[in-house]
Amino acid sequence: MAARVSTLGLDADDRVRSRHVLARTCWTGRRVTVMGLGRHGGGVGAARYLTNQGAIVTISDAADRSTLAESIAQLQGVPIAEFKLGSHDPADFESAELVVVNPAIRPEHDCLRLARERGARLTSEIELFLAECPARVIGVTGSVGKSTTCSMLASMLTAGGRKTWLGGNIGGSLLGELDKMAAGDWVVLELSSFQLAHLSDCARLPEITVVINCRANHLDWHGSFATYSAAKQRLVREQAASGLAILNQFDAEVASWRGFAKGVCVDAWLLDQVPSLAVAGDHNRQNAACAAAAAESACVDASVIRRALQDFIGLEHRLQLVAEINGRRIYNDSKSTTPHATIAALEAIGGSCWLLAGGASKGASFDELASVIVGQAKGAAFFGKAREQLGASVESRCDSFRWTATEQLSEALEWCWERTEVGDAILLSPACASFDQFRDFEDRGEKFCELVRMLAERVSH
Repeated sequence: MAARVSTLGLDADDRVRSRHVLARTCWTGRRVTVMGLGRHGGGVGAARYLTNQGAIVTISDAADRSTLAESIAQLQGVPIAEFKLGSHDPADFESAELVVVNPAIRPEHDCLRLARERGARLTSEIELFLAECPARVIGVTGSVGKSTTCSMLASMLTAGGRKTWLGGNIGGSLLGELDKMAAGDWVVLELSSFQLAHLSDCARLPEITVVINCRANHLDWHGSFATYSAAKQRLVREQAASGLAILNQFDAEVASWRGFAKGVCVDAWLLDQVPSLAVAGDHNRQNAACAAAAAESACVDASVIRRALQDFIGLEHRLQLVAEINGRRIYNDSKSTTPHATIAALEAIGGSCWLLAGGASKGASFDELASVIVGQAKGAAFFGKAREQLGASVESRCDSFRWTATEQLSEALEWCWERTEVGDAILLSPACASFDQFRDFEDRGEKFCELVRMLAERVSH
């Protein structure tokens, strides 16, 4: 397989480290407020790290103690100065020298505005990590497929003999692993639009950036597609001259960024160079191509890249084949929280598919998705908060299309199952966020898998 990208010089580490202020700051005795402890590890990691650096850390979260019980338990034994739960106290932001912001909190929040007015530095768990990280960083972003692409890339780097760390939006914090990292290591960071929106002007950016796609997502948070895409474009616009940008040429929006990309802008491998994959869909072949281009830029041999891709079996909640019951295949694609992701899933599964979709809309239009559903699915059951909106979008395109609206996912699954035939598939691919009824997409996927297990037991008797 011929190389298509240039390699990145390994002397970039000193250049990046010299740019940042946080890495040279002593936080001993300084007041820090962690805004948003959250349930996914970033707040816990930042609180633990800064406390170990001698900071006086206050944790502020609008959620109550019972909601945050698991995260609080992870801080047992850590000398946190104070937990302020149930609401945010402005006093904690007036007195703070540093505020570490959870990515889900909007930048215009009143407490953050107050902190800025009082001269506090605003940062995030990701920015703290980037400032201190001695290793080379590959940042992966996109609207859908980030976790899969990051996992593919990490497996390629590891197979190629590189010490590799995987973190960011994919889950957990790497701040606690900094002492184990070395300059020759590689870090693969999944970066969400929320995380990118909170990076300050002096933040270190990854040496290699991979952008797999950019479609309307999180418009309820960003306000517009222009603002959303600008958060992701920053990785390309502000990249240092010696950096490398890998843009997916098969995504029209991302391909249009070539004109303003700084550094070296390259295309992903051609799709026909990607070997046969265990994960379905053209979108996953594009993910593989982008990951392969990044691995190649890190001097991983092409044969190693091919083997790693062939061995990659996919992630939970991403087009995961849960069961085959009486000749019907059932897939868990709970991670698909946008219309574009659900379209890709429908195209990957093909015909004879019954769709389960719904949840809390994130502001994106359902028009294109509705057309694909009518054209490719045998029927659909919509559940949760967005069920009527999805149903109306489908019915406006075909009043004879078979669909129903139910409140619960269990009812939607039952409706589809009763109408399936041998050779059909049932696909949970929600196109919406999970927070109206579930803790997160993983909780939704796990609940769905349990419903499928119960269905299989009932059918077998």
